[in-house]
Amino acid sequence: DLPLAPGLQLLRADYSRPYLAHASIGPSCALATFTEQGVEVWSHTQGVFHLRADLALILKRPAHDIVVHHAQGAGCYGHNGADDAAVDAALLARAVPGRPVRVLWSREDELAWSPFGAAMAVSLEAGLDAQGRIAHWRHAVWSNGHSMRPGRGGDVPVLLAATQLAEPFDAVTAVNPPPGAGGGGERNAVPIYALPAARVVSHRVLDMPLRTSSLRSLGAHCNVFAIESFMDELALACSADPLEFRLRHLDDPRARDVLQAAARMAGWADRHTREREEGTGFGLGLARYKNSGAWCAAVAQIEAAESVHVRRLWIAVDVGCVINPDGVVNQIEGGAIQTVSWVLKEAVRFDDARVLSASWEDYP
Repeated sequence: DLPLAPGLQLLRADYSRPYLAHASIGPSCALATFTEQGVEVWSHTQGVFHLRADLALILKRPAHDIVVHHAQGAGCYGHNGADDAAVDAALLARAVPGRPVRVLWSREDELAWSPFGAAMAVSLEAGLDAQGRIAHWRHAVWSNGHSMRPGRGGDVPVLLAATQLAEPFDAVTAVNPPPGAGGGGERNAVPIYALPAARVVSHRVLDMPLRTSSLRSLGAHCNVFAIESFMDELALACSADPLEFRLRHLDDPRARDVLQAAARMAGWADRHTREREEGTGFGLGLARYKNSGAWCAAVAQIEAAESVHVRRLWIAVDVGCVINPDGVVNQIEGGAIQTVSWVLKEAVRFDDARVLSASWEDYP
């Protein structure tokens, strides 16, 4: 365990996020044909070879007898219902050999049965010394696994229909990608700030009510939200400017540059005047992709008189050499819109029997 030095000002805080849905505009769809010679499947899967591996297990056919074609469909960042719809189509095609079968999930199917982004809980503890520097840090995160993609279960397929066959396979529990690939629940749990001592523990929760798999950023979304929110709490505790407090704990020059660039764009220095005049508040955050890739800093202007509204975002990124600027802009703007939606609106609702948020009226 991490010992606590005497004389530190100790602060603790808890953060969480609910289950989140991909909620793609178009529901999952697939086409399949089944003959004695082989099986063909058309799917908007993100991994044709991994899907083929699970189809081989479910259909009890050699993998070389199965061809999976990628087709354009509703996209997602991670793992939605595309592979499940492909298995549905293949099983139905097996019942009518020689005839093509098209399966289109309903909106209710998509929102209730696609894999969800894992719910998470984070507990943070930090100690400030007399100079207002962080001298002690503990981070504990509890989460489902963040990966249950096809082809990852060994001899057991991970897809939904596999558990409903006449000879069913056991349900598979989601795992986390290895830390070398960025991790899952623990992704970005290690702060990017220069701290003299830190202890980070990730707990994979095995017994949870909903099926989870990859959703954009995996555990980084909640971990970064928690860390950056806690940095604001620590800055307040030592009467420091949130920007200056972050900078005093940053050795990485590129992280410092993006943070200062976002602050300049937003007019951070005169924000208090604007807060009084406009009745808004300003917040900022910093992250680095998997703690090893691109840097991103954002400043948000927030209105919170009755409910929380994001008026404006200023975002600075350092992604290295850019070949296609439009691709970078689309990625950053899309991510900003999605995370505002996650933080302010989205939550999968369920009871002890079913998912309750299975339509646009219920989700978000």
